[in-house]
Amino acid sequence: MSDQTDVKQTIDLKAGVAAILELVDQEREREIVTRRFGLYDRRETLEQIGELLGITRERVRQLEKAILVRLKIAAEEGKTDTVAQLEKTFVRTLSEMGRAARIQDLADTLYGRKTDQQERSHVAFIATLAPNLTVVDENDHYYQAVAIADYGDEKAIKKHVDTIVKTIKEHGEPMTLDQLHDALNYEHPDHVRALASISKNLAHLKDSWGLAKWPTVNPKNIRDKIYVILAENGKPLHFSDIAKAIKASSFKRKDVTTQAIHNELIKDKRFVLIGRGIYALDNWGYSKGTVADIIASVLRDAKEPLHRDEIVKRVLKSRQVKETTILLNLQSKPQFKRVAKATYALDLAS
Repeated sequence: MSDQTDVKQTIDLKAGVAAILELVDQEREREIVTRRFGLYDRRETLEQIGELLGITRERVRQLEKAILVRLKIAAEEGKTDTVAQLEKTFVRTLSEMGRAARIQDLADTLYGRKTDQQERSHVAFIATLAPNLTVVDENDHYYQAVAIADYGDEKAIKKHVDTIVKTIKEHGEPMTLDQLHDALNYEHPDHVRALASISKNLAHLKDSWGLAKWPTVNPKNIRDKIYVILAENGKPLHFSDIAKAIKASSFKRKDVTTQAIHNELIKDKRFVLIGRGIYALDNWGYSKGTVADIIASVLRDAKEPLHRDEIVKRVLKSRQVKETTILLNLQSKPQFKRVAKATYALDLAS
């Protein structure tokens, strides 16, 4: 039986939370703690609790801080072994996760399933009281998270996270964990992953980490998802194959119709039609236009007549079409004139 299975079978955070709250004598103080952490219902603000109890927001904040200090001291003095026992479990699990984790991820790992908000609140409450753990409070830039205290206090952990964000931003494009590990000073790539997952400014797709605003790691609409699929494959694809790839992907919202995907391909300038229903990315060097347009561009760039075989060769670099289609355009379009055997030039007079 694995350690992880043991954790899932023996952990009982609900009972642990109840045991700790028994140390709080006054009903009003228990009310403040349970409501602030959302231990039995949704989390409430200082204002909401103050209005309920008939005291000011600042007084609620002061009482909450005092209660938590007393509970931490009680745990350190051995008045309850609940915190110490659960802390060992948390530390062991965090060690396997890279020494830090979002509260949600830690809770899911501890229970071995998707947890609800109340269960995550229990994890946050225990972690707040544990002397060997550091809690990162949630704001616009960080998810609520917990780390082994060896990583430092909340300020130090945020600094670690900010360094990863800065490294990716300066790189200018998504980086793999191995690339980040090489650029930073951490013992293992798992540590980089753990810290990066705390940032709301970062997102990842498979093994690539980038800024949350970059569609290559955080595709938010159909066009972004099309872009990611083409970029991952590294070659032109038929729109029906793009649709299949999106449906088979790990994207959050992937139930889109083939017609919807085709419509987005047509409207977005990043995608170039290079064959019957086949699209490529414009940054791959493919040109827009008809086959005749591409032939004209080839001859214009050459600045001299070209043999039909050479024309076919150059056009096929920009279009996935049949050779006969290229030859038919050469022979039938008035802008092309034959100047020698199987050799063509642009007819400037046409």
